[in-house]
Amino acid sequence: MGAAFKRFCMQFCCCCCAEEDEDDEEKQPLVTPDPLDYFTREVQKRRDEETNLWSEPGDPSHSERDDDRTLYTLLQARNKTRIGSTGYRRLSVDIEAMRDTRREVRDKWQTILENLGFMAEADSLLTVSAGASADRMRNAPAARAMLHSLHTETSIFSSKEPPPERYLFILDRLLYLDIAEDFLAKAKRFYPPKEDSDEETPGLAINLPLLLARVEAMKARGNDDDDEEEDEDESENDD
Repeated sequence: MGAAFKRFCMQFCCCCCAEEDEDDEEKQPLVTPDPLDYFTREVQKRRDEETNLWSEPGDPSHSERDDDRTLYTLLQARNKTRIGSTGYRRLSVDIEAMRDTRREVRDKWQTILENLGFMAEADSLLTVSAGASADRMRNAPAARAMLHSLHTETSIFSSKEPPPERYLFILDRLLYLDIAEDFLAKAKRFYPPKEDSDEETPGLAINLPLLLARVEAMKARGNDDDDEEEDEDESENDD
């Protein structure tokens, strides 16, 4: 409602028109959401993303890949376990083992980028947020072909499992910067493919089914312990 019309209503009309505006103003919330809380949550989310280095960064459920699902299950199980308990420590060891595996792969990529002269830009090039989408990629087919080459012709991933999709987005950036071919050449030189007889790097041989089975066993054991505690409480109350 315009200011002139409002003054007209106040002078020559009833007060209902002006009061309508005042009511609208009163309906506005007195306390706006704290932007600091929003930014704090965003910072924590990005810190978690970089800590866990999800193989499928665009999957909020972390269930599309076996390795992401295993890590997410371990994290959820630890959140429900008493801090300092034996189960908590075991879960922490398994979680850190998986994170170390992912960090080792990322470190290899960073080494090559820094060798190519991207010392200051390496961290930014290797950062992939949860909002990453294949629809926004500039050259997805070429990036996927190069990811396959890195997986089959080098040991940069140190695993025969499908390579993490997060590196597809990184390769798309390298293609845009016209350094993807140089990166592939360096990867072949620094991390040549291993023979089948070569032993795998100790920290990288993670048995995902075994980890999941261990978590399920811990959950079952925890439920049994809860039932026993309830039975004890009931018997004490009966006494």
